Amino acid sequence: MSKPFISLCPEITRAHALNLMDWLDDESVVRYLSDSRHVSRFIEQVIGRVQLPILTHLFNQGGRFFMAYDRHDVPIGFVRLVKTGADCEIVLVIGDRDNWGRRLGASAIREGMKLAFFEMRAEKLRAKIHADNERSLKAFLRCGFVLESETPTLKSFSMTSACYLRFLRESAVDDPCGIYITEIDKARLRSLVALEPDPAVFELEHEIERAIVVDAQQVARDVVTMNSRALLHLDDEPVEVALVYPQDADGSAGKLSVCSGIGTAILGYKEGDFIDWRIPDRTRRIRIEKVLYQPEAAGDFHL
Repeated sequence: MSKPFISLCPEITRAHALNLMDWLDDESVVRYLSDSRHVSRFIEQVIGRVQLPILTHLFNQGGRFFMAYDRHDVPIGFVRLVKTGADCEIVLVIGDRDNWGRRLGASAIREGMKLAFFEMRAEKLRAKIHADNERSLKAFLRCGFVLESETPTLKSFSMTSACYLRFLRESAVDDPCGIYITEIDKARLRSLVALEPDPAVFELEHEIERAIVVDAQQVARDVVTMNSRALLHLDDEPVEVALVYPQDADGSAGKLSVCSGIGTAILGYKEGDFIDWRIPDRTRRIRIEKVLYQPEAAGDFHL
């Protein structure tokens, strides 16, 4: 059975707005959403008065709005992040009822946590959940949130950035699809992240923090480390690539920067692993077919 997968995409189109209208017209979807009528009226007004194909800037007023996609690039819900000072609040809706019960809510929460803590630099992430919304309560608890306060109708959960990092590292130990990184690569990549101006580098920072750290002389020979060369299958297309630092990247020679979408995706995985990874326009299914060269296995520890 495939691991639940969700990607959060910031671009909101008119087609997405129509999806949202359909979801917000479903009483079973909005029964626990306190401002559903306000949101529905807002969307209706936007569609009526704005004749633009892209509506992202309108949806991001007062917060960040993301469409939640499944691995087939079908929108199935949304996530909204509202930052106030050092804190951030998350609102999650899985609007497509056919996807309820598949743990996609927890997957969407984890993606929201990644954005809140690594891109938006929140110190605490909060979620306010109706006391009867058992599905959401279980999803947030599964993702490591703790109960902060409650009333007869509303429960408030929170997660601090320090707890999130601890949760990431503890989860990695029990994850059969966990990734591995050498101590040397981690130190170099942390320095790179600190200097890299591209905001999209938060994905790489997340991967570094969740990786299991191993000694360079003990890393398995079939793991993709920095400066490794590997044969991949991108969807059904075989591609040979080398994973390199940004200054060494050369697309025509198959040298992928670790800061690129696919470069970040393959870091730390091993032969036989499958990865679903969202690049700007679609989700790619990546398989690590074979590690053709690994510096550590070859004794090239200077690379």
